[in-house]
Amino acid sequence: MIISASRRTDIPAFYSQWLINRIAAGYCAVPNPFNRKQISYISLSPEDVDAIVFWTRNPKPLLAHLQELDGRGLNYYFLFTLVNNPGEIDPYSPEVDKALAVFQELADKIGPERVIWRYDPIILGNITPASYHLDNFGRIAGKLAGYTKRCFISFVDFYRKASRRIDELKQKNITVNHSGNIRFRDVEPLVAELMRMAGSHDIRLLSCAEKMNLESLGVSPGKCIDDDLIRKVFKVDVSARKDPSQRKECGCAVSRDIGMYDSCLFGCSYCYATSSFNVAQRNYSEHDPTSPSLLGRYDAKPSVKKVKTDKACTVASKQLKLF
Repeated sequence: MIISASRRTDIPAFYSQWLINRIAAGYCAVPNPFNRKQISYISLSPEDVDAIVFWTRNPKPLLAHLQELDGRGLNYYFLFTLVNNPGEIDPYSPEVDKALAVFQELADKIGPERVIWRYDPIILGNITPASYHLDNFGRIAGKLAGYTKRCFISFVDFYRKASRRIDELKQKNITVNHSGNIRFRDVEPLVAELMRMAGSHDIRLLSCAEKMNLESLGVSPGKCIDDDLIRKVFKVDVSARKDPSQRKECGCAVSRDIGMYDSCLFGCSYCYATSSFNVAQRNYSEHDPTSPSLLGRYDAKPSVKKVKTDKACTVASKQLKLF
């Protein structure tokens, strides 16, 4: 079983202590996002977990716990989002130089193959034109040379949860073009140059659930939840079965996500996982790190009901002073 931690929120940045508590307990409770009365009890025991995949913009709070993860025999790798969008778009993301330092520190601890850079999503608009991304990507790639082996890119998609926030950007005269309005010929020069810059630093550029076919530019579709990587790095035999709950373009292997929506505090304007930042802040303030579930409290004690999917499956601070 592969654990995804998490597409729904940034567990390393905001909920590291909860995660460590749940690993010590051997399980966590995860309500169905669409029916909170349906609770899954997910095993976090090393014998049930093939790997944990961390999605984060700031893993620093988790760094102090890596030795414990290693001591328990858990395999893990990180998907580290580092984009450096303007504050109008990503208001609370870590400052780029501090994020780079944390990225480098993490890679020094666990190796560059296990820290994957996500320059994702790419937002094209009047304050983030192609020239912005060329300068920005080039600078970050230069700093990450030797600290990562691959980078995922895709162009931003708009989700219903983010529609009001996108409208608010428009009212501030900030334009944001989503992938449905972008044609291949419009981005071909940009992607070709990103590919060149990545290659010059020995970083493989891959796409993430991107509807446009970028393979003619050398950018192959990638898998964030990557069974091939897990087999190669950890010598664990996991299934390549595609996760049917993800978008058609997503190549990820099956995993179990242990996060919950409306709990991330980074405030990204395009976020699909947060319907209200005020709700997210309230949920965070009420978070109990001793609870079996990330939000709320689901105390029923699992016995054999703990989820152990077959091997075809895989699974801060309140002031945002994260460093």
